[in-house]
Amino acid sequence: MLDKLIAPRVREIPPSGIRAFFELSAGNSEMISLGVGEPDFVTPEHVRAVCIEALNRGETMYTPNAGLPKLREEIAGYLHASFELSYDPGHEVLVTVGSSEAVDLALRSFIAPGDEVILPSPSYIAYSPIGHLNGGVMVEVESSAEEGFKLTAEALLKVITPRSKLLMVNFPNNPTGAVMTYEDWLPIAEIVKQNNLIVVSDEIYAELTYDRKHVSIASLPGMLERTIVISGFSKAFAMTGWRVGYACGGRELIAAMLKIHQYTAMCAPVLGQIAAIESLQNGLEHKEAMKEIFRQRRELLVEGFRSIGLPCHQPEGAFYAFPRIAHTGLSSEEFALQLLKESGVAAVPGHVFGAGGEGYLRCSYAVSTQKLTEALERMEAFMKVKI
Repeated sequence: MLDKLIAPRVREIPPSGIRAFFELSAGNSEMISLGVGEPDFVTPEHVRAVCIEALNRGETMYTPNAGLPKLREEIAGYLHASFELSYDPGHEVLVTVGSSEAVDLALRSFIAPGDEVILPSPSYIAYSPIGHLNGGVMVEVESSAEEGFKLTAEALLKVITPRSKLLMVNFPNNPTGAVMTYEDWLPIAEIVKQNNLIVVSDEIYAELTYDRKHVSIASLPGMLERTIVISGFSKAFAMTGWRVGYACGGRELIAAMLKIHQYTAMCAPVLGQIAAIESLQNGLEHKEAMKEIFRQRRELLVEGFRSIGLPCHQPEGAFYAFPRIAHTGLSSEEFALQLLKESGVAAVPGHVFGAGGEGYLRCSYAVSTQKLTEALERMEAFMKVKI
């Protein structure tokens, strides 16, 4: 009876496909999980030490809604030095409870019922449900391995309508590891401006680009004021549990997001914000060291997939490989379930990332080299049976 009282939009959205496979492998010591995108590194000791000292000093209170002024200054300085983005820390930077809250705030702030949200596919699974909860009409733009899983101007133009309101992008991409260059973004930026769109750019993997420097669409001419750049400390700084993210953009856009943030989360955890300050001030070398390890694991996993008969696009960012499994005759769901049950390897079926993900499997290399090697051996044996 009570289930009928649940709001229709909530009933309509599916549970997380990533978490479903994670739960199946949880608690089994023989299982190797390549499912969840969480670094296997502990937050560096110097970051933890600073927070212990702050805790002992009794720094356990609320912070300003927008975040500690010092952290906002550090974020603005870091983005300027790293990605050539210039923001006023007093009015154009908002600290959030992880980058996930920032995505939620952005979509809630800018979507009215019936507005169309354009979403490249495959993409991170949370975007479409959050957009749907806010009354948005999600419009997928499929990409292909042949084009490096990039968003192209031709594909974007095909779905633009008078109801198009927002373009949601995520590069480096989860699940494909695709990146966009300055030249890739140029025609996209022109289409955005011509159609008066807002861009929400989730750049949580910006630091984890391996073959070139990350380029934000916000750095292109005329794009800074109409783009919300979202990022955080979970991935590149090994701070998933601290729950600190941020959103940067034009003053009016950030002010709208801050209104919702004030009434919901109120502020990000103070110790997480202190940890983030320390990471930006003294943790960049640790970040680069972790990135190099991810690079080595990427080579191991991609080469391994290709050697066992799974074609795999070379991911240029993030920490995911996205091998193609369509030629096995199994759907991505069937392949992932059988791999889990028969070989003890958990990976995420590509279809949960949108229609463009069917026929693929997302495998995280944010796990040890030993586990990756063992996973590849198990998958090789699995493939010999299936093909």
